[in-house]
Amino acid sequence: MIPYSLLDLAPITQGSGARQALLNSRSLAQEAERCGYQRFWLAEHHNMTGIASAATAVVIGYVAEGTARIRVGSGGIMLPNHAPLMVAEQFGTLASLYPERIDLGLGRAPGTDSATMQALRRYHDSVDQFPRDVQELQHYFKAAQPGQAVRAVPGEGLEVPLWLLGSSLFSAQLAAALGLPFAFASHFAPDYLMQALDMYRSRFRPSEQLAEPYCMAAIPLYAAATESEARLLMSSVQQQFIALRRGTPGPLRPPLENIESHFSAAELSAASHALREAVIGDPEQVQKGIRAFVQRTGINEVMFSAHIFDHRKRLECIRIAARACDAISTPG
Repeated sequence: MIPYSLLDLAPITQGSGARQALLNSRSLAQEAERCGYQRFWLAEHHNMTGIASAATAVVIGYVAEGTARIRVGSGGIMLPNHAPLMVAEQFGTLASLYPERIDLGLGRAPGTDSATMQALRRYHDSVDQFPRDVQELQHYFKAAQPGQAVRAVPGEGLEVPLWLLGSSLFSAQLAAALGLPFAFASHFAPDYLMQALDMYRSRFRPSEQLAEPYCMAAIPLYAAATESEARLLMSSVQQQFIALRRGTPGPLRPPLENIESHFSAAELSAASHALREAVIGDPEQVQKGIRAFVQRTGINEVMFSAHIFDHRKRLECIRIAARACDAISTPG
């Protein structure tokens, strides 16, 4: 079967708050663990009133404490926002508390606007330093050398597994050059999916961490008892995409019947383009959709993003996907 994982943004839903969002995230991770999911990742976003995972390392610790087996990590830490030493210390602490269970996925984008970047005390050229920062971070996780002036404690010698994340070709090339696993963000930016995967595989160089290419891709997931219900669930994230493009982001909104009558054709088309890799439908349709995606891409692992307003329906969604993945043979 294909290994399957879950990406969570700790969504703050309309009429609720950050506390409930974080409680829901841990509940979702616990259910994912029961269902056999490989990983549960959380994403860093700042100045977003609909996302509660800004302090990503803190939330990872909270989720890891509430689970026993599933790997918990970042999808990702936006490295331009942080000094590599501090990331090494944070994830070294997590890896010390939860051995063999912590992943560190790294993104190159700041994940926010320029004003928030300044509030984070980071600078626009931080993005350009990303390759150097990744290598510096790798250095801190290795065993300390005699006379090493700066050490990550906790962190050194723990070899916390790094992943590079991306929605374009840059991180695919860097992951290949450094011999790191690669995860593509096709759940919101699918345009370069196949090109990035091909580039990563063709240019991969073995490393101490990884002997052969290992790639994962994220897809939106909307599964329910019927296709019509699944499409209704997806209307929440369609509204979110449209609100973001209008410059009016906010909490995740309830599903909307007849969404076509509420937004322009152009807005709905843009949302559909961003979500075009989504797997939507009843259990049979979901299994067919996942199988087709895995066969087309040849990925080693699939990661779902089930951004759904009703927490109970989100739990059922990931159960349906787990059963579907268990029934799918790994390609090749």
